[in-house]
Amino acid sequence: FFFNRIKNSFAMAQYGKTSYWDERYTKDPEPFDWYQRYTGISELLKKYVKKDDNILIAGAGNSRLSEDMYEDGYQTLTNIDISRVVVDQMIEKYKDKSALSYQQMNVCSLDFPDESFDSVVSKAVMDAILCGEGSTANVAKMCQEVSRVLKPHGVFFIVSYGVPDNRLQYLENEDY
Repeated sequence: FFFNRIKNSFAMAQYGKTSYWDERYTKDPEPFDWYQRYTGISELLKKYVKKDDNILIAGAGNSRLSEDMYEDGYQTLTNIDISRVVVDQMIEKYKDKSALSYQQMNVCSLDFPDESFDSVVSKAVMDAILCGEGSTANVAKMCQEVSRVLKPHGVFFIVSYGVPDNRLQYLENEDY
């Protein structure tokens, strides 16, 4: 009985739901970087993502990643997030930095033409999708969409908490 009461009092975060993110960003608008700040991944980014690339930041949230990349010389950063709340916050915050654009969009259904981006950067997005309903199918949709909007020889830069053997199974698919 005691164990069940404790177990039921801890609801698992619904990272796969838009409503979770809207509520989170309404309650806590302070910037937050999942897993790594820019300083922790900057050397790897510089190795694979060029400063003059047309870059899509998927699941941007209120991370400082785009701002830090911009300050480090990256020129064109398109940020998307599923949460209208955080997108509106970021549009207001960066209204004076035209190189940083923000749009509400689902990474599983991108509103960009084919071959629009040189690089797509995604921190924790795959992990969040894997916490939602239809996770396997939705990760496949994300990969298909990213593949579609990437230019030939484009880079999909993923930061994930998952071990490579687990995450690579989603990426090593000949359909995309």
